Order: sequence, then structure tokens, then C-alpha cells
Amino acid sequence: MDAQPTHEFPPFFRVHTTGSIQRYFEHDFVPPSTDPHTGVVSRDVVISPENNVSARIFLPKAATADTKMPLLIYIHGGAFSIESAFSSSYHSYAVSLASESGCIVVSIEFRLAPEHPVPACYEDCYAATKWVGSHARVGQGPDPWLNEYADFQRVYVAGDSAGANIAHNMVLRAKNNTESDEFGFKFAGLIMVHPFFGNDEPDELWEYICPDSAGVNDVRLNPAVDLDLLSKLGSERVLVCVAEKDLLRNRGWNYYQGMKRSDWKGTIEFFETPGENHVFYLFNPASDKAISLLKRIVGFMNPGAGSQVQE
Repeated sequence: MDAQPTHEFPPFFRVHTTGSIQRYFEHDFVPPSTDPHTGVVSRDVVISPENNVSARIFLPKAATADTKMPLLIYIHGGAFSIESAFSSSYHSYAVSLASESGCIVVSIEFRLAPEHPVPACYEDCYAATKWVGSHARVGQGPDPWLNEYADFQRVYVAGDSAGANIAHNMVLRAKNNTESDEFGFKFAGLIMVHPFFGNDEPDELWEYICPDSAGVNDVRLNPAVDLDLLSKLGSERVLVCVAEKDLLRNRGWNYYQGMKRSDWKGTIEFFETPGENHVFYLFNPASDKAISLLKRIVGFMNPGAGSQVQE
């Protein structure tokens, strides 16, 4: 008897009666390299071999030994279940972020659901960020690029879609952790692009990949249900970016409004791209609207410095 699907979550994956997972889309893989157009150099590092956690680090061409540059930790999207820091889409996007912002970019490769249910993705990204933080004391970390070039007074974390969700939860967890100085640095800003959050309706995908979910009241999926917890977010600046035609657009707006209603003391900014859908910039990165979004992100990381992005 042929295996039959028991659960289907298009366009991400289906589960068969045998327990096997079939993804509708398998990402490609590109190796680290020197980008011929921007001069950005990349290489891979292993962070937690037992959990297959790794990262790709991107160093801008402008890096010099006598100048420290901002550090951006990036978490890719894909509904917690597809994509990779090593795919052509996310490799190219990280190259653009590094080149245009002048930041070192650390793009995290984490375990995917449903083979590794939530909270594996949170734990992996938290472990990767702690690894980054091991370089905060001059010359003491395992990676020479982070030791030499990273300014740990200017550390940003960003993500798109599910990656934005993970980024938010990681910053929130850092603030509320009982251990002091968990990372060895403070986040200068949180950037969430087309964030994957919930609302007051059940989310079947989330319920399947997160067996311990509290449903619509799960603060990991729907942060606005607990404004007191939201007020403890461990970043003084937040940028929320949405797209007008994105089905998740209103969820990003609800997050923004929740932050405004909470007792959080920081500054939150909201940027909307008209006429576009979810993560459009990955599919058409040279479009005017993708460049405008990149310019907005770069400006957030370099306030008052002016954007280098060419429109």
C-alpha cells in the first residue's frame, strides 16, 4: 500500500503515513565565496556540531584592522520548516546587507521543523548568539573575523518571516534570563521583516510543529497577548517592516501596536512596502521597492550616517 499524506501544509511540507516528510520546495546550496560584484567575503563556521548548528559569516570589502564595524545576526525565514542560510536566496541577501550596511553579518543555520519541533529553532539560534557573544571580550573568541572587526557596542539582530519571530523571542529571552550578562553585549536594535506571528485564530502549522503550544495564547507565536512580558524586550530600538499585500501584514501591525501599548521604553518604527507580497525582495532583489526596503534597514543600523544603497 502506497504511503498517503496525513498532514499537508502547502507550500512547505506534507507528512505521510510512514512518518516521512516531503517538502514542496527543496532549497539549493551555494558555497561561501568572494562576491565578484561587492567584494564581500564569506565563510562557514560550525557552532554546535551535535545539533548541526552553524553559520555563514560575511565580511564587507571595507573591513580594516583599525576600524570596528557593526555586527548583524541574521535569522532566515521559511515557516520554521524550509530554507537555509546557505541557499542562494539568503546568501545573496546577506551579501547585500553586508555590502550596503558595512556590517559583519552572521547568518545562522538552525534545525528545521517538523523533524526538529519547536523550540529547537529557538535553542539553536540562542546557542549561536551566545557563540557570537564569546567574542565580546577582545580577542577571546574562536573566530578571527569577529575578534578583529566586530563592534560589540553595535550588535543588531534581524530576521524575516519565521526568522523575525525567532529574533524577537531571542531578544525577549535574553532580557528575562536569570543569568546576568548572558551574551556579553546588549542588542542595539531588532529588525523584523514580514514577521510570522499569530492572531486570535488557531494556526494549524504552528500547532503541528510545536507540540507544547498554548494555542492562540502562546506568547512565542502571539506576543501581544502578554503586554507585560512584551514590555521587557531587551532592545531599545525596533524596526517592523511589512508588505501591503502580505497575508501576515496585519500581524506585523498588531505587534507594532502591542509594543506601543505596552510599558516598553524604547523606540519602535514601522515601514510598509505598498503593493507587494511576502518576502518579495528575495525573488526580485533589484526592484525599486526591494532597494527601498534595503535602504530602510541600512538606515536603521546606521542612524545619521546616510545610506550607501544606490537606488
